[in-house]
Amino acid sequence: MENISRRNLLGLGMAATGSLLVPETALASVAPKSNFKICLNTSTIMKQKVGLMKEIEMAAKAGFKGIEVWVSTIEEYVKAGGKLADVRKKASDLGISIEDVIGFSNWMSDDPAVRATALEQSKREMDMVKQIGCNRMAAPPFGSTKDLVALEDSATRFKELCKLGSQMAVQPQLEIWGFSNNIHLVGQSLFIAAESGHENPAILADVYHLHKGGSAENALNLIPGKQIQIFHMNDYPAEPGRENINDSHRVMPGDGVAPMNKILKTLHKKNTPISLSLELFSEKYWAMPAKEVLAIGFDKMQTAVAKALSS
Repeated sequence: MENISRRNLLGLGMAATGSLLVPETALASVAPKSNFKICLNTSTIMKQKVGLMKEIEMAAKAGFKGIEVWVSTIEEYVKAGGKLADVRKKASDLGISIEDVIGFSNWMSDDPAVRATALEQSKREMDMVKQIGCNRMAAPPFGSTKDLVALEDSATRFKELCKLGSQMAVQPQLEIWGFSNNIHLVGQSLFIAAESGHENPAILADVYHLHKGGSAENALNLIPGKQIQIFHMNDYPAEPGRENINDSHRVMPGDGVAPMNKILKTLHKKNTPISLSLELFSEKYWAMPAKEVLAIGFDKMQTAVAKALSS
């Protein structure tokens, strides 16, 4: 099965049914073995407000093997009397890994006092991250997207965050944000990661943000495999254009015009474990039952991988 090409698969479909139509599930079933883990970023069902434990349970039941949760959801769970050890046990019992936690501290700020506060915030959040059985945390340029911070200064500040992460046993994931003046290009993230001095820095990229930020189509090739642990999956429509597109325009993988096959083949060739995490901010999907959204999302993720690696 692993050697069946998309052309051969279509041929088999014609022979069996006399039609060029091949079900998406058929494509998913013949996908070659890959280095990918199919995951969910809970932003995708954020407004359904099912709660942390339900998010984990529903993601596992839908077939996802990993999940990214948000600090704000963890804090709500704790405020309501929940115990972090129970979160870790829940995920373990269901066989789903907590791959990453999404937090927002202004570690890049030009203001030393703001940075100090941000590092204290990150320390508290990393402690929660570790307690739920996770060892990664997103590090976007939150709070400094409109500032013009020199790359050398950004690298120094990321080094401070990485040093804290080493102490807490939680690795910051330097996240590319397409609307940020500081880290909107792959090249900027590579400079910051390299000059931070961290022995194994991680870069968190995203289909939508690579487009929004204007990174060159082949830029993803330049990030070493071991530096990509998480990759956010989504797609984008042809309109609006790059200058006007925003998070709300993200669509399911395969429903837009992103060069999905090329992106996934590039990631697959890195030959290192990568968690592909579905991350949407769609009012359309927020208005639907969470269970339905997760079923659609899991199928779209499997199909996108199958199409890319079978072609």
